[in-house]
Amino acid sequence: MLAAVGNAFLAFLAAVGRLAEFAGKALSHCFRPPFYFRQLGRQMIDIGFYSLPVVGLTTAFSGMVMALQSYTGFSRFSAEGAVATVVVISITRELAPVLAGLMVAGRIGASMAAEIGTMRVTEQIDALTTLSTNPFKYLVVPRIISGLIMLPLLVLVGDVIGIFGGYVVGVYKLGFNPGSYLQSTFDYLEFMDVFSGLVKAAAFGFIISLMGCYHGYNSKRGAQGVGIATTNAVVSASILILIFNYIITELFFSV
Repeated sequence: MLAAVGNAFLAFLAAVGRLAEFAGKALSHCFRPPFYFRQLGRQMIDIGFYSLPVVGLTTAFSGMVMALQSYTGFSRFSAEGAVATVVVISITRELAPVLAGLMVAGRIGASMAAEIGTMRVTEQIDALTTLSTNPFKYLVVPRIISGLIMLPLLVLVGDVIGIFGGYVVGVYKLGFNPGSYLQSTFDYLEFMDVFSGLVKAAAFGFIISLMGCYHGYNSKRGAQGVGIATTNAVVSASILILIFNYIITELFFSV
């Protein structure tokens, strides 16, 4: 039993080491030419623009549900006026970055792993090396830079849409005065709330891109290997998003 536990622990450490080596190699290539700006632009559009509908819908309905739930809870204590405050803080600090990260991980992380994994299986990555093109610079670096740039922008848009969703429910469903609701929103919204959410979004974008590229780049032979790599990319990215969400929250808001 102890041998099995030890082997599992050593395998875990080996996997962490391989991932750290992959991340370090990818980051080092981000600052050295050549740069493939066409690939970078394509990935920015794919990660940012095409993910906007799902992120917008997710944050909008999250803001609506948050307004309803907080009103139901606060009405027991005659504190309905705090609904706008709870909505804006919860959206900017937690809901928008976490939900956007999970949605993008399901959409983009799987896409990255499947695309790069298919290239690995069909030996297209080996062909790039034969053609004197560094696969890290051509495949990995544009995706990581795009994730770092575009996810904070998505979260910023998600903040606005989520707060607007809470406003719609608060004003037209719960009967709040529009001016009072907006005044409460702006009074209690602080720069650190938005900034912490954007920092989380950048970290999540890096995690999603790294997991998608890592699992796709190291996928095994055959269609089954690509499927396993795609599943592992989404699951590992989602778990790491939740873990680093707590770590970053602890760094920003620990008492």
